[in-house]
Amino acid sequence: MEDGTSIRPAVQSDTVGLASLCAEHAAFERLGYVADGHAARLAAAMARGEVKIWVACAGEQLVGYAALTREFSTLAGSAYLHMDCLYVRAAWRNRRIGERLMAELQTFGRQLRYAALQWQTPDWNHDAIRFYRRLGASQLVKARFRLAI
Repeated sequence: MEDGTSIRPAVQSDTVGLASLCAEHAAFERLGYVADGHAARLAAAMARGEVKIWVACAGEQLVGYAALTREFSTLAGSAYLHMDCLYVRAAWRNRRIGERLMAELQTFGRQLRYAALQWQTPDWNHDAIRFYRRLGASQLVKARFRLAI
């Protein structure tokens, strides 16, 4: 790419850098983050095929990532892809990196014949909402809940 960045599937050796990006992402979204063992948990989930991750790189530096999981909708009676995370470091935004990461997710989904990609973003993240709408995504209005178990 003309800005010197590339997009590629994440590999096991990326997990320490990914954990750092996840910490930044959690802080940006005002969420808690447990650093202890995070890179190892990512590596294990990747090895088991539970998550598929793409990274944006500037040389050897990771500057963004997108992560997918496979889900099933009982109501629709079909599987879909869930984008768990999309994050680009602030200094690297507005360079089409997020758009390129999204394109990788869409290509992956099409190759596996999924019909849809779903995700959520905080309602206060107006830049992300504009970005997703610009890509042609439709907004579903729901409240998201979490219950510790």
